[in-house]
Amino acid sequence: MEKNSIEMTEPFRIVLYQPEIPANTGNIGRLCVGTNTQLHIIKPMRFLITDKQVKRAGLDYWDKLDIHIHNSFEDFLAEFSDKTIYFCTTKSQKYYSDRVFKSGDCFVFGPESRGIPEDILRQYVDQTITIPMSGEIRSLNLANSAAIVLYEALRQTGYRGEPHPGL
Repeated sequence: MEKNSIEMTEPFRIVLYQPEIPANTGNIGRLCVGTNTQLHIIKPMRFLITDKQVKRAGLDYWDKLDIHIHNSFEDFLAEFSDKTIYFCTTKSQKYYSDRVFKSGDCFVFGPESRGIPEDILRQYVDQTITIPMSGEIRSLNLANSAAIVLYEALRQTGYRGEPHPGL
């Protein structure tokens, strides 16, 4: 294995719940290719996956992306009921960096304009995580947030899928 490569026993999963901005999805797709992470999209989307802005942001890596499309949140949950699912939101008091992640974990991010619906957050309140930020903004960019959370999970697992011995 190359020194800078990432090899997972089971991939992490970035889950975009009803994404709205094609460029964010493209950037996150590129992030997923670079980290051997699966990208899951829960419909509906406000754009086509073939949108030129999605492709432009993902550059020429799009054909290497392990992408899965789900017709509903319930369909996604049914498929991954045996996995730990984290809901990334500004409406949580639990920092992402205080959690211990493992291979196969799923990180759900809501639509850019409104985030994950309140009813889902209430149902899974113990599985919510947030990124600390100043009160001067409502949220960070979706693609940046996905990268922050994913790279913490990768750091914790030693970039190979198992919990790092120091945790």
